[in-house]
Amino acid sequence: MIQEILIVDGYNIIGAWPELQKLKEIRLEEARDRLIQIMAEYQSFSGMKVMLVFDAYYVPGHGRQYLQSKLPVYFTKEKETADELIERLVTTHVGRRKQVYVATSDMTEQHVIFGKGAFRVPAGELLIKVRQARQEVRRKIREETEVRRNTFDNALSDELRKRLEEWRRGR
Repeated sequence: MIQEILIVDGYNIIGAWPELQKLKEIRLEEARDRLIQIMAEYQSFSGMKVMLVFDAYYVPGHGRQYLQSKLPVYFTKEKETADELIERLVTTHVGRRKQVYVATSDMTEQHVIFGKGAFRVPAGELLIKVRQARQEVRRKIREETEVRRNTFDNALSDELRKRLEEWRRGR
C-alpha cells in the first residue's frame, strides 16, 4: 500500500483561499488556526498524512514543531524559508511506497519539488479537494442517518411498495 503525504505551504494557502484571506486581514492567527483545523479534518477523512508548514518570519519563536489534532505543524527556523523546510521534508519522505504532494501556488517551489520527485497541488485544486471531502462526509452522515431510521417503508419490498402506490392512486 502506498502512503500518501501532503505537505502544505501554510501562508501560501492562506493567501490563496478567499475565506482565509478575509480572516488574515482581521487576524493572522485566526487564519492560521482555521487552516490547521481544515487540514486536520482533511487528513482524518482523506487518509493522507498531512504536514503543515509556516514561515516563522511571521511568528515569534523559531523552529517549532507540534501536533494539533494529529496534524504535524512546522514553523521554520531562524533564517530558513518555508520553501527550504518543504524541500527538506520532501527529500526526507520521498521513497518507495510513498507518494508526496506539495500544496502551494508558488511556481518556483512547484518546479523544485517536482524535480525532487514530489507532485504539486495548486492552492485552488487543494481547496476543491477539501470541499469535495466535506461534501462526502455530509453525504455519508446523511446515508447513515437514513439507514438508522427504522421506517415501515424501509421494510417493504419494491414490488409491494409499487402495488401499494398503485392502490393509493386508485389503479
